[in-house]
Amino acid sequence: MRDRVIALCLAGVLSASGAGADIAPLRDVKSIDDGLFVIGLADQIRKNCPVISPRVFKALGALQDLNNQAMAMGYTKAEIDAHVESDVEKDRLRARARTYMAQQGLEPDEAGYCALGKSEIERNSKIGTLLRQK
Repeated sequence: MRDRVIALCLAGVLSASGAGADIAPLRDVKSIDDGLFVIGLADQIRKNCPVISPRVFKALGALQDLNNQAMAMGYTKAEIDAHVESDVEKDRLRARARTYMAQQGLEPDEAGYCALGKSEIERNSKIGTLLRQK
């Protein structure tokens, strides 16, 4: 009887922590995916435009907020890290960024990144709040 109670308690703890639970892949969680897209595109802009720099603490705070949100949804640190570090996911978000730039009529070159960055900063968009002009 005692072993059965322990087993039931352990199962409850594991399911509450997300271990073994049927939860969607992080890429399918819109708020997480959109947040990573915003942070990733801001990072691409600052790397490719010499007149724009990052708002480092804002970006780190945004990443921490996404991490906390994912953990509250039941994802483990290992699942979150695997998603964020996945080359497949990085490539998918880069493709999304290229599509976004094309929709703005911009090329993924220095001039395009600078124009996009300046526009996002002026609009005070989610991307723009992570950047500043030097």
